[in-house]
Amino acid sequence: MTNSPPIRPGATLGIVGGGQLGRMIALAAANYGLKVHVYAPDADSPAFDVAATHTVAPYDDAAALAAFADACDVVTYEFENIPHATAAILAEHATVRPSAHALLTTQDRLVEKDFVNSLGVPTAPYRAVDTAEELEAALADLGRPAILKTRRFGYDGKGQRTVREGDDAAAILAGFDGAPCILEGFVPFSREISVVAARGPDGAFAAYEPCENEHRDHILAFTRVPASGLDPTTAAAAESIARTIAEALDYVGVLAVELFEVEAEAGPARLVVNEIAPRVHNSGHWTTEGALTSQFAQTVRAVCGWPLGSTARTGGMQVEMENLIGEAADRWATLLAEAGAHLHLYGKAEARPGRKMGHVTRLISPG
Repeated sequence: MTNSPPIRPGATLGIVGGGQLGRMIALAAANYGLKVHVYAPDADSPAFDVAATHTVAPYDDAAALAAFADACDVVTYEFENIPHATAAILAEHATVRPSAHALLTTQDRLVEKDFVNSLGVPTAPYRAVDTAEELEAALADLGRPAILKTRRFGYDGKGQRTVREGDDAAAILAGFDGAPCILEGFVPFSREISVVAARGPDGAFAAYEPCENEHRDHILAFTRVPASGLDPTTAAAAESIARTIAEALDYVGVLAVELFEVEAEAGPARLVVNEIAPRVHNSGHWTTEGALTSQFAQTVRAVCGWPLGSTARTGGMQVEMENLIGEAADRWATLLAEAGAHLHLYGKAEARPGRKMGHVTRLISPG
């Protein structure tokens, strides 16, 4: 734990990455009287629209990174797929939260699973795969179907393929162009839930209640809170897993833990960790209207060393978050007219299939 003085309102929060997550963190920071400086390589980054200052430069530009960090009082990031060297340079010039160590652990699926298993927390069975021979051996151990994934840079179904009976596994591996891979055994889960949680530099911890996720075409389509029929023992176990991971990483900031719920013959369901996201997460978007403190405001509080906010649901309402993918964002006028709906558009110039253009949060009175 670190006990450095808290960042004061009026200071500058640096955000590495200029997508929608950075945009929503910046909006939350502005509500707390902070200035925001966003660093991203793309000139049309959505977060630039709402930041006081921005830098357009590659993630390997050491001079630009140093100048950016020198201008910030604390630096965070909106996504994990930045080079470890980038985080290391930033850490030489500013406080970086979460740490470069947390980033290094969670941006590689193999390293992440080794780490989670070392905590006594279960994951899917897995094997490292770099060659066709290693893939065949891994399939012999884990069976089919199995999921072949790149170790890095995968999201929303990208960088992964299911290997089924009769598939040419070597051809599937060749399609990854030599990227290091991991093969994950199939987990017969009933659904995916996730826990979004925060930890401060003083070790304070706060978790939002587990939410239920529905995917379509490998992309999160809906998140619902509370998770239907979730046993309280299972919910407590999910939050405990998130806390164990956060404390083991000495994590500062918001993280999400995706979990498979596997039904047991008797008693509560078994939980298997799927992935860790060392940042605010799509499945936490419901918190903007659905919780007393949004995940974005919680990120600002955590990285600035402020007290964490309440994670309770707003008025005990049921909450649904729907992702607006591609042309679904064209429904904006209809959504604005929908009672109880709260529309968020990300300011992206072009709608493409599979691209997250916005989301809508619905608050629903229980009963």
